[in-house]
Amino acid sequence: MGSELEQTLRQAALQALACKNSVEKVRLVLAIDESLPIGGEAEFSPGVGRPDKPELVHPARVPTRKVSQPVGRGMLLHSLAHIEFNAINLALDLLVRFSSMPDQFYLDWLKVAKEEAYHHTLLCNRMMSYALNYGDYPAHDGLWQMAEKTKHSLLARLALVPRLLEARGLDVSPAIREKLAAAGDMDSAEVLDIILRDEIGHVAIGNRWFNEVCNNEQRDPIEAFEHCLREYTAPQPRSPFNFKARAQAGFSEEELAWLMQVELGQSAQ
Repeated sequence: MGSELEQTLRQAALQALACKNSVEKVRLVLAIDESLPIGGEAEFSPGVGRPDKPELVHPARVPTRKVSQPVGRGMLLHSLAHIEFNAINLALDLLVRFSSMPDQFYLDWLKVAKEEAYHHTLLCNRMMSYALNYGDYPAHDGLWQMAEKTKHSLLARLALVPRLLEARGLDVSPAIREKLAAAGDMDSAEVLDIILRDEIGHVAIGNRWFNEVCNNEQRDPIEAFEHCLREYTAPQPRSPFNFKARAQAGFSEEELAWLMQVELGQSAQ
């Protein structure tokens, strides 16, 4: 029996996570067969593969221009493509790093990884219309830094990556979409529509498994989330919030009310 037949789904994900070439990483992710045996009991110490470019810098050093200018739209698309590239690795790392979870956990995060790979490809294709390639501009590493901080705690990872940082995308995506549309780039605006639609599902998966872990540990979800914010010195949720998208992504009425209080408090400052 060949080694390919013996490979598990999580081993295939580990291979994709370690790949440094962004195009090859996307190919490997999209090629993972969902019918492979999961291999959920295996323990891995995964390492992330990333290309030499983009150069990773402090967020204040990431170049920006007005979206009304073609160069500004290209820079924006590059930043979004970098977020989606990181999101591929984040989903793969969740799938590989945390063992002994139900099979559906791994299938859910594989679905996320494949959709993030699709988003990255869509944005890279849009960048080509601005004569750009992924890696042409510097980028920051905020998403992956949070993944590193939470690598020893599934609860913290779910709280602070899908439910905090990625949920922030639900809040800001409509405004970015409108800026692109106002500048006349309807093709990129339509890509943002696809991404928002799928990201609602990704945050919903994060919410589902966060609540599952909270239930198993007999933790109140809001208390557990607040604890993770403090424990990992994470950035506080910031308004404005896209309450409709967050409700669709599975935030409870209690959590939405908590965010409403956050918004009221920030607006009063």
